[in-house]
Amino acid sequence: MDVSLWDALIFFLFGLIVSTIIIYVVTKLLGEKEGVGTAILTALVGAVIYALVYYLLGEGLLAALIAGFVWLLALGGLYSMGWWRSLGVAIIVWIVAFLVGFILPTVVGPL
Repeated sequence: MDVSLWDALIFFLFGLIVSTIIIYVVTKLLGEKEGVGTAILTALVGAVIYALVYYLLGEGLLAALIAGFVWLLALGGLYSMGWWRSLGVAIIVWIVAFLVGFILPTVVGPL
């Protein structure tokens, strides 16, 4: 299946929007004061981190663990949170993202 640059861009932007909404809602529910701009930056930084780590290490558990750890550092830095709070936010974000990723493709039904 060939994917055009346009399709890849739309997929990336859609993923960025969904990730931003999830990060924004979760951090607001947990009492963070930063706005949607920080959520967009966090989602963008996360995408870049994962892309770089997967490019350098390939797919696999080690790449996922390293990328997740680096994203925790970025999350903590962008939101001025400690380790435990960053870990809690990240876990909730990952759970919600998994659920959205599972539910969202089935919303329109079979095509």
